[in-house]
Amino acid sequence: MPRQLPIVVLVGRPNVGKSTLFNRMTGTRRAIVTPIAGTTRDALAHPVPVADGGFLLTDTGGMFGQSADPLHALVVEQGQRALATADLVVFVVDGREGLVPGDEDIAQAVRGTGKPVLLAINKTDDRRAAAGVLDLYRLGFDPVVEVSAEHGRGVGDLLDEIKRRLPAPAAEDEAQASDEAARHGSHRPDELKVAIVGRPNAGKSSLVNRLLREERMIVSPVPGTTRDPVDSVFAWHKKQVRIVDTAGMRKAGRVASGGALESLSVMLARRAIADADVVVLVIDVAVGPTDQDAAIAGEADAAGRGVVVALNKWDLLPEHTQEAAEAADGEVRRRLPFLDYAPIVHISAKTGERTPKLLEIVDRVATERRKRVPTPALNRFIAAITAAQPPVSDARRAVRILFASQTGVAPPTFVLFTNVAATMHFSYLRYLTNRLREEYGFAGTPIRLHIRRRVRKGAAPDGA
Repeated sequence: MPRQLPIVVLVGRPNVGKSTLFNRMTGTRRAIVTPIAGTTRDALAHPVPVADGGFLLTDTGGMFGQSADPLHALVVEQGQRALATADLVVFVVDGREGLVPGDEDIAQAVRGTGKPVLLAINKTDDRRAAAGVLDLYRLGFDPVVEVSAEHGRGVGDLLDEIKRRLPAPAAEDEAQASDEAARHGSHRPDELKVAIVGRPNAGKSSLVNRLLREERMIVSPVPGTTRDPVDSVFAWHKKQVRIVDTAGMRKAGRVASGGALESLSVMLARRAIADADVVVLVIDVAVGPTDQDAAIAGEADAAGRGVVVALNKWDLLPEHTQEAAEAADGEVRRRLPFLDYAPIVHISAKTGERTPKLLEIVDRVATERRKRVPTPALNRFIAAITAAQPPVSDARRAVRILFASQTGVAPPTFVLFTNVAATMHFSYLRYLTNRLREEYGFAGTPIRLHIRRRVRKGAAPDGA
């Protein structure tokens, strides 16, 4: 059997620096770091490459101690699930605070798991930590590594100690372990990256769990449950799919009132949109599309991502008739007219209804956004449609499209060289876009059209 990546799990009280250490060890900024206790909820996982193939590092939420977070019980449940899979536990404590009763409780709990435990004393770069560090040795763990996650001091020593305590791979499994690390951590050229976005409580995390076929994400009716964008990799039809569950994106005013933590969550959700191949906009079908859904979809469109609209909670509607489906789709088209190219799928993340179909459509959109049209065929097509309906410029001047070329994909981008105009009326650009879709598809992806005046050799350009 091929060896899977060993799993190392970080545990500790809130605010001891687990997320900072996670980011430092993985070389990422995956985990949100704030001074707010309980910031991390979902268990984040990311590979750490080392000489023998690496390991999967998991950052848990604040599993231990009291918490005012209404989702604390779910955070604990998910953290315990991660702990059960661990090959090694890294118990993180705060050197500045020294030994506190909460640390002793955690020490007892991790010993009870029967897993190997390594103690990491964080924040030891602070002069105030000198006395506290000595107290923490009384917890009785061996080895103890003193680190500063914020500045990186001692992290190399910590990695060395982790490597010594992980199961050594057989020689024939080293390449497999290395491939596994790459699969989890790096974006392969053929990887399909999918961002799940939408307003709070639309069902994004439930959908991710359904697609992964495991309870990877915390799901609750509390708005703002997801904070960190959590990405997971899985195989589908011999393809690698990286799916990212993002924080619910509220209106700008409400985000501002939610403080720095929510603002950071939304910023990372926007980054996930920018990094994606395809964005799945999840809408609660009972609520219908809102202005905020339009704003989220507008960001995906402006970023040139493929878009699929998933009308979720279809199982809760009293009627599942064709008329109800057409009415729901019509409302999406009315409220989000600029997304007329996006396929709509009726799903239920709870029951799994049509979620396999959603993946098929996402895959098709990813293919369509990379489609290329041969230049000769494109020019014949442009000549035919402009002959049937000649273009005009914004200044109402007669325009001829002399040559067309597709200059890019993802999104499909075309340059049209004309005789006089640097711009065209928006209605004619829409006509060209619609005809391109009719002829070549491009389902689910925005199309970019650029107009350039073709300058003959020796002629002065516009404005000269």
